[in-house]
Amino acid sequence: MERVVLTGMGIISPLGNDVETFWTRLSRGESGISLIDTLDTTRHKVKIAGSVSAFDANERFGAKEARRMDRFCQFALAAADEAVTRSGLDLNQVNKERMGVYVGSGIGGIQTLISQTETLSARGPERISPTLVPMMIPNMAAALISITYGTRGPTLAPVTACSIGNTAIGEAFFHIQAGRSDVIIAGGTEAALTDISLASFANATALSTRACAPSEASRPFDRDRDGFVMAEGAGILVLESLSHALKRGAPILAEVIGYGASSDAYHMVATPADGQGAALAMQAALAEAGLAPADIDVISAHATSTIVGDRSETAAIKQVFGDHAYRVPVTANKSMTGHMLGASGGAEAIALVKMLEQGLIPPTINLNHPDPECDLDYVPNTARYSDLRIGISNSFGFGGHNSAIVLKRFEHDGK
Repeated sequence: MERVVLTGMGIISPLGNDVETFWTRLSRGESGISLIDTLDTTRHKVKIAGSVSAFDANERFGAKEARRMDRFCQFALAAADEAVTRSGLDLNQVNKERMGVYVGSGIGGIQTLISQTETLSARGPERISPTLVPMMIPNMAAALISITYGTRGPTLAPVTACSIGNTAIGEAFFHIQAGRSDVIIAGGTEAALTDISLASFANATALSTRACAPSEASRPFDRDRDGFVMAEGAGILVLESLSHALKRGAPILAEVIGYGASSDAYHMVATPADGQGAALAMQAALAEAGLAPADIDVISAHATSTIVGDRSETAAIKQVFGDHAYRVPVTANKSMTGHMLGASGGAEAIALVKMLEQGLIPPTINLNHPDPECDLDYVPNTARYSDLRIGISNSFGFGGHNSAIVLKRFEHDGK
């Protein structure tokens, strides 16, 4: 079977719109959460989010093309551009029939749907845009990336809610490992900061209402957490077979060595207290990688900052890692980015690659009063240097979708 490596990464996020800015701010423990200024939040219970700023779609794509894309597609194309550029791929030298795209979105073009619904109500069916459907459907980000780069291999848009990024990376890993593709662009994208989605999550009491201190609102594992913070963005990576990457002299960033997926089979939105489904995904990923729990040097937690979710993931880690659970550091990127929904797995995979590369674990910020039921080493408030060789990243989604990927520092002596 083929070994699979990562050769390019690109990101649009509340912490910055390129990998280096994102990583610098993440490793410093900076928050990307602020008061929402793109919506009138007067009547909303929630007034904070992890918004993407300094993103000018007209400048990136031209006004005509930008109008034909929902924001979630704009994010995906921008992140893919950085990833492909950083990978050094010469698209004239790649067999496009063996190059694919696995990029999903949990909610898709919801702002386009809202805008066109308002048009229907105010002006009638004659004024509905013929581009509504292609702008709205969640597969369009993957399709536009494929069109942009001329890929002819499989183009898929996994929809596994907030575990999309890991699902996309993991399934791409399996496909390349089996020798069916040489290159796959994979990840997730989301742009769901709209009136209706903000109100729905808020009415479900899922979101933090800590508007008086936005940067302190996302606080995974903390006793005083009161929900997650919605965020947006895209995280995209380029996966290649090792043989393909070496042949073209690619910059190899890390190796993908494991992937596991499972279902809670429990509830539409809640996670089981015992974390059994999450544990199964981690166990499957470790088994695929041929590793024992003690081989893992760092865990990138899903850790959204909800009471039930953080406790469930903690229980799952204890099930899988046993005594090692108390020795392995666990970090929560969402304490700084907020929850990027379908984009979170891709963004957190990028963060894990940087951790392995630089031997630095970003902190879990705002962890001032640990929940007694969350008693692991969450790297509270201060980044930590450590010799990191292998890490696991967790992503879980509504409906009970669980996925975990295992990444390894690539060592240029061939190991």
